[in-house]
Amino acid sequence: MLCHGHWKMCWQGAEVALPEPRQEKDMGTWAIYPIVDPDDETLAQGLPEDEWIIDNVAWLIDLFYANSIPLETVNYRYFYHAVNKQDWRCTSCAGCM
Repeated sequence: MLCHGHWKMCWQGAEVALPEPRQEKDMGTWAIYPIVDPDDETLAQGLPEDEWIIDNVAWLIDLFYANSIPLETVNYRYFYHAVNKQDWRCTSCAGCM
């Protein structure tokens, strides 16, 4: 199905496995996902960077620790931006249209 995906992540060349509940779900980062009007901010979904990091810090700490990623704010921000570029929502690709 085109409206679903899964994450493949690496840190300095090593694969990073997300926790099971997060592997095939959107990450909830902020963007305008519907292709109907990609400039209409009223269609935006998700959380902006600071809010997203606060809401997700518990599992991020576990993920970073398990993968020897330094527990530094800059790395949480880097993760958010990397994920945000590839995040999706069901129907955001319009493959069903």
